[in-house]
Amino acid sequence: MQFGRFVAKRVALVIPTLFGVITVGFLLAYMLPGNPVLVRAGLLATPEYIAEMTQKMGLDQPWYVQYGRYVGGLLHGDLGQSSSTGRPVLEDFLQRLPATLELTLASLCIAVAIGVPLGVLSAVHRNTLLDHVGRVVSVFGVAMPTFWMGLIAIHLFYYELHLAPAPLGRIAMNLEPPTTVTGLYVVDSLLTGNFPTLWSSLGQLALPAMTLGLSVMAPVARMVRASMLEALEADYIRTAWAAGLPARQVIYGDALRNALIPVVTTFGLVFGFLLAGNAVVESVFAWPGIGNYAVSALLTKDSGPLQSFVLFVAFSYVLVNLAVDILYGLIDPRIRLS
Repeated sequence: MQFGRFVAKRVALVIPTLFGVITVGFLLAYMLPGNPVLVRAGLLATPEYIAEMTQKMGLDQPWYVQYGRYVGGLLHGDLGQSSSTGRPVLEDFLQRLPATLELTLASLCIAVAIGVPLGVLSAVHRNTLLDHVGRVVSVFGVAMPTFWMGLIAIHLFYYELHLAPAPLGRIAMNLEPPTTVTGLYVVDSLLTGNFPTLWSSLGQLALPAMTLGLSVMAPVARMVRASMLEALEADYIRTAWAAGLPARQVIYGDALRNALIPVVTTFGLVFGFLLAGNAVVESVFAWPGIGNYAVSALLTKDSGPLQSFVLFVAFSYVLVNLAVDILYGLIDPRIRLS
């Protein structure tokens, strides 16, 4: 019963958060300069046609009327229509979402695969050369802009070394997409045994995933290092050392297991940041995801895709943080009382 009230309280906080995000997203799109009618009608459209399209799109009405229509559409699952593609935004989103999820999951795997061992090694070898190198790498990952890292990666691995394919999508242009199972090309190619598409999709995914993964590796490594330092100073770890237990068991079996508990929060924040940060990396690598879709909408003041992207990222953040809160409540019963 107590845990049920804890979950209900956390879920109730989601509603005002999403309402605020919807409002802010609408106002930001509404105040952007430019005229979306010109994007849809074309620069050679007559003033009469522009006025007709403005009335047809409802842009001649006050902002609060447009806001009410937008919220009403959301309640019915209608995200509006894109003025640049002429298609419903929901269809465009569903078509591009698997590409974004594939890039996000691959980047998260890279961040965890590098950040967790780096944080553990830095904590175990505290104040040594290895620790200093780990901290420099972490600072480098935070300080370097993702678009700059992406451009450098393209120049180095594609133009200079010819090790990476041209950044022009998810697979080579001479290959057909794999049979859709999950929408993730790497997974679908593996499940259907389409190995040429598998190698091509892995090659196209490598550079953008590495660029995005290295940018979020730093907070993971720093949090793991801080948690490991605290765990290694605990009494039960000192007792384990005094008992002569193997170093691998003490470090990875006892200390790391307890140090990863606060890192769960960092994973949630990193996942949300990856979804939002995809926009820049997808634009640099011409990755056909919702981030690239939102950037194109921003340049043309296509409010539907822009508002939907903001809402999707915020909703993802809320869901991930809700899952983290519930997981914390399961791990530590004291949190349920707060």
